Amino acid sequence: MKVLIFGATGMVGQGVLRECLLAPDVESVVAVGRNPTGQQNPKLRDLVHKDMYDYGDIESQLQGFDACFFCLGVSSVGMKEPEYKRITYDLTLAAATVLARLNPGMTFTYVTGAGTDSSERGSSMWARVKGVTENALLRLPFKAAYMFRPGMIQPLHGIRSKTPVYDAAIVVLKPVLGLAFRLWPNRVTTTEKVGRAMLAVARKGAAKPILDPADINALG
Repeated sequence: MKVLIFGATGMVGQGVLRECLLAPDVESVVAVGRNPTGQQNPKLRDLVHKDMYDYGDIESQLQGFDACFFCLGVSSVGMKEPEYKRITYDLTLAAATVLARLNPGMTFTYVTGAGTDSSERGSSMWARVKGVTENALLRLPFKAAYMFRPGMIQPLHGIRSKTPVYDAAIVVLKPVLGLAFRLWPNRVTTTEKVGRAMLAVARKGAAKPILDPADINALG
């Protein structure tokens, strides 16, 4: 299996990249981003690309892939809707539209969030924009597309969040995360399980296109 990862330097992306590099059936991984991952592995190639809204000059390097794991995303805190939509919807669809044309046999997975609004009409700005993005991705002519809606994600294996507030929260909550898994198993997952679940849907698919934490944990 040949895999593309967008956002491999973020918390979720690091977890997904780790699982891809460990998987025997993953032949190669290309990490697309503005900056290199900083990791060295025979399977891994960094494709540094500064303009994440235009892929015209690297289309030849985006062909021949079986799966794309799209892990780019930002917090909506402090953002107005037009700005958040440009980073969330416009950026994602810029890449996905090109990939669907170049790789019609691809499985595309997108990391969204628990509480995403599929109706596109709710009062929560971030959930509405994520819903618009999910719906647009599901209409693209991929072999299959899956929307991952994790709740709280526990980073494992030394992975850290690049979002200071989230990273601080994980440090504070670390002593009680084990209890959280027992009390709320359908709301909590890990970077490891997210990565393994993405590989699982790329290999065999899933029963539905929108996957919540319980689905992710079962697949991972």
